[in-house]
Amino acid sequence: MKQQLTKLLQTRFGFFLFAVVLFWLKTYFAYHTAFSLGVDGWFQQLILFINPIATTLLILGISLFVKNPKKGYRSLLALYLLNSTLLFSNIVYYREFTDFLTIKTIFGSANATKNLGSGVIAMMQPIDLFYWIDSFVLVYVYKKFVSKNRDERIFKKRWAFATVAASIALFAANLGLAEISRPQLLTRTFDRNYIVKYLGINVFTLYDGIKTAQANQVRASADSSDMATVLDYLAEHYAEPNETTFGQAEGKNVVYIHLESMQQFLIDLSLTDETGATTEVTPFLNSLYHSNDSYSYSNIFHQTGQGKTSDAELMLDNSLFGLPQGSAFTQIGADNTFQSAPAILSNTFGYTSAVFHGNVGSFWDRDNVYKSFGYDYFFDADSSYTLTDENSVEYGLKDKLFFQESAQYLEQLPQPFYAKFITVSNHFPFPEDEMNSTFALDTGDETIDGYFNTVHYADQALAEFFQYMKDAGLYDNTIFILYGDHFGISSSRNETLAPLIGANPDLWSAYDDAMMQRIPFIIHNPGSGTGQISDVYGGQIDILPTVMHLLGVDTSSYVQLGQDLLSAEHEGIVAFRNGSIVTSEYTILGNNVYHTQTGTLAYQTEEVIQKVAEIRAEAEIQLAISDQIINGDLLRFYTPDGFVPVDKSLHSFVDSPAELEEDIAELGELNTSLYYTNNGVSSVPLYRTDAPEFPANKAAAAEAAAGQPETEE
Repeated sequence: MKQQLTKLLQTRFGFFLFAVVLFWLKTYFAYHTAFSLGVDGWFQQLILFINPIATTLLILGISLFVKNPKKGYRSLLALYLLNSTLLFSNIVYYREFTDFLTIKTIFGSANATKNLGSGVIAMMQPIDLFYWIDSFVLVYVYKKFVSKNRDERIFKKRWAFATVAASIALFAANLGLAEISRPQLLTRTFDRNYIVKYLGINVFTLYDGIKTAQANQVRASADSSDMATVLDYLAEHYAEPNETTFGQAEGKNVVYIHLESMQQFLIDLSLTDETGATTEVTPFLNSLYHSNDSYSYSNIFHQTGQGKTSDAELMLDNSLFGLPQGSAFTQIGADNTFQSAPAILSNTFGYTSAVFHGNVGSFWDRDNVYKSFGYDYFFDADSSYTLTDENSVEYGLKDKLFFQESAQYLEQLPQPFYAKFITVSNHFPFPEDEMNSTFALDTGDETIDGYFNTVHYADQALAEFFQYMKDAGLYDNTIFILYGDHFGISSSRNETLAPLIGANPDLWSAYDDAMMQRIPFIIHNPGSGTGQISDVYGGQIDILPTVMHLLGVDTSSYVQLGQDLLSAEHEGIVAFRNGSIVTSEYTILGNNVYHTQTGTLAYQTEEVIQKVAEIRAEAEIQLAISDQIINGDLLRFYTPDGFVPVDKSLHSFVDSPAELEEDIAELGELNTSLYYTNNGVSSVPLYRTDAPEFPANKAAAAEAAAGQPETEE
């Protein structure tokens, strides 16, 4: 048996297969020991196990095309070592930055020089020996058994091509399995972890290289003259602020609440709960919606594309649209120049900025993109929160615990601050949780049944957070912006949903699907007393200029494609990435045009046709201008007076709590944080949550249970 194995190894193909198996097993070992890929269930484990095979066959298979046997073996060894180097470099880089090496990082970026140069030795660990043992084994086997008795026959090209064909077939099968688990994996691409988990590091590197080349080509062809078109458009479409509301919230803290998957139909909706009583689905959100201190909107639409949540963030912070395909965050967001809200407010009023998110920082490449936006801190699951199976859901920390754990960082932020909280509990597939269930629904669709319970839970978490803000003394000096990021219930489920929201499923139409894209949008400004519920039509693109004007920022020189919703000059044309358009008069869905107020089809009169053509032209140019700005990175050619472009190197986000502690120590008596102004007395004990997973609540429940007398069966 040993002799037969030795003879097999001495053949070109036998030694090749030995190398393939070694690298395959080494890669799978690294997946589990070096990376946090979020593998869930046996199906994803299967995909993870097979994903190294195809690219290993392809890369090492290049050596089979070398005619000279001696050079062929050495080519195989060289390719093996190069591929091992790529894998190991990613291991070391991930250890420090919880991310994978991109082409830009590999080829001469400042980060590669700074972070993988002199500090690489310090990042080494004993386990790193295991990532190289296979290479030593391969070289040893070659020296011991192969070099003196190697196969001197020329490897036939047809077998080399057959190996390549096999690798392509295996990759196609791998991609097919990946698409089953994660549809649109390569088009939406919201996390580099996902590509590595499903397709492997080699595919990620190739994919990143292609995307980088495409972006570089567009970027390289752009020049400063391209900004002329943009500035002309902005001058023509700028909406002057409302004189009575401009500066109404000047100097206040800003808190954005990113309401995951919230839709407008939830406002004021009541359902029968488990006790048989009628209960509001979002009672706290309803109270804010109807508050005299709130500017609330009933006809604001999400305008996200394939970038979903990341598109919403791009619009909220920049008033720029996401891309027609994929996510601008993951494709070019980390490298572009922006005039984002955190940077504008830092320049204008000295705001401190932070994002709070109970998921990993690499999701949507946030840990890199936020640097381009100018955020000072990013508190995420990698460095700032404690996640367990009990206190988290698929996309991160449960909302009640997320807000509670965030208080320790919020109270340390120097004021005024610009803080964004990204919630995750109300995220597809909206899993049932016995501890957080209120409504016992049975629509036949588990997604819909679960949705109302996760929405209700998210609303409760919101109420707890607002109560903390009041108890801590931050509420009165803060303006709150609450917005839904995108739909929660997809259009394919709307007919099942219809009876719950008082609609007739038999009469449901494409127009109704379009109206379901409305999201809650509330600007809550405590003490203003000038609130109202507006039926103005707008989209997420309009939120930034609206908020900036309330804060007293003159936006006329900034590149923002939206318009102030409080302005009398607001045009109200809502453009969507799929080509649909909504205005207060018409809803345009493909070739069909509806009267927005009634939902009836509009007769195609000459007047209607002309009006619709004008609306289409306006929507198309707005989207085109946005694409031109992002794809060409045009903002590098234009800096408004008084605006200081973002220096991305200021913060690494690797450990924001430690960075914040260091920064506020340098402020000394200039520190304006709540914690400092309270003379070092923390506000965290004031936070009250009824979350059963909260340690204090668990302890109380256990104590109460221990004190109960035993009952007879």
